[in-house]
Amino acid sequence: METGADKTKEPTLPKEGLPTLVRLCLFYAAIYLSSGVSLPYIGTYLRSRGMSGGEIGLILAVPLLLKPFTGASLAVWADGFTLRRTPMILLLVGAGLGYAGLLAAPNLWWFILAWFIGQTLLSTVSPLIDVITLRRARLENFNYGIPRGTGSSAFIAANLAMGAILTFAAPTIIAIWIAAACFVGAVAAALAVPPERVHAEGAKPDRSERWKGLSDLLSNRTFVLAVVTAGLIQGAHAFYYGFSAILWRKQGISEPMIGVLWGVGVAAEVGFMWFLEPLRRRWGPERFLILGASAAVIRWSCYAFEPPLWALFPLQMLHAMTFAASFLASLRLIEKLAPPAAASPAQAINSALSSGFTLGIATLASGPLFDALGAKGYLATAFMALLGLGGAILLSRRSRHQIV
Repeated sequence: METGADKTKEPTLPKEGLPTLVRLCLFYAAIYLSSGVSLPYIGTYLRSRGMSGGEIGLILAVPLLLKPFTGASLAVWADGFTLRRTPMILLLVGAGLGYAGLLAAPNLWWFILAWFIGQTLLSTVSPLIDVITLRRARLENFNYGIPRGTGSSAFIAANLAMGAILTFAAPTIIAIWIAAACFVGAVAAALAVPPERVHAEGAKPDRSERWKGLSDLLSNRTFVLAVVTAGLIQGAHAFYYGFSAILWRKQGISEPMIGVLWGVGVAAEVGFMWFLEPLRRRWGPERFLILGASAAVIRWSCYAFEPPLWALFPLQMLHAMTFAASFLASLRLIEKLAPPAAASPAQAINSALSSGFTLGIATLASGPLFDALGAKGYLATAFMALLGLGGAILLSRRSRHQIV
């Protein structure tokens, strides 16, 4: 029987089991097998089911726009469990069922509902596992970027595999893969995720106390500034995600070469996460956020003038800073600013803005910008990044004052 004293000890894995780092790498790989297909190919599947461009945009935007509400609510719900991995298992099973609903959806509204359920539940898993990984990385002295970069590598592998499969299979395989990968992720959560307790002292606060913790976070001005700043930098990728391939094709760049360009960006992201952790520790998250925002201003400003193919390769490598540096910085900064009891809601709020609401609004705005301005639409996202740079500089100054 577990005693009160046992509850206060750091959770440990059986000595005969796999090391924590290996377990986390396996889990990140499992969950990114799903997003590695859903993000690049869901539009292809929806198009095959008769959805128009506007309908596809609506389907994809709904979970992003609602994420500030759903992400926070699900994070508070997740904090009501004893172990952090339990809600992840349930979320992944629910996401698999939601994505499976795409196979039987008879009309637009059912597609919206199925995608909303699948995408909302799956996207909530990432901030929950980040809480565990950040803590374990600190306690066991390994680089958080290794498991997270392994997830990005699985993203690339799933992307390439589905591209090959679609040369001989119908687009229905896309929805089947996404749903099946979520169920695989649920199994991985049960078997590979360390048994971290949500509350180290063993006592679970009631729902009103958990909501109060969320309210306290939102009343912290520095926390809100950090979340908004990260959201601006990450949201500035929206035009690139939606229209870079179309614009490159208009420049005469072939489909295979476009795939190579995307691969270069993600490979740079993975390399950054795997090998530059010592630099992040020396510089701190505030400086890394400045680095990411500065690179974003340069990158999107250059893309607005349709640079030639040779110049796109070094610009794509800036993805290591525009995405990876700012992403890692935001995770560490939020971890530093939030009390341990509110770690899950804090990361969920950060995710909800950076890869949710801000990105959703920017995605909706990107369509009209593309129609009106073409490649010059990148200037709007460069301005978003410039605002993020201002926020990052302000955060850095606040940090120095606190140290003094």
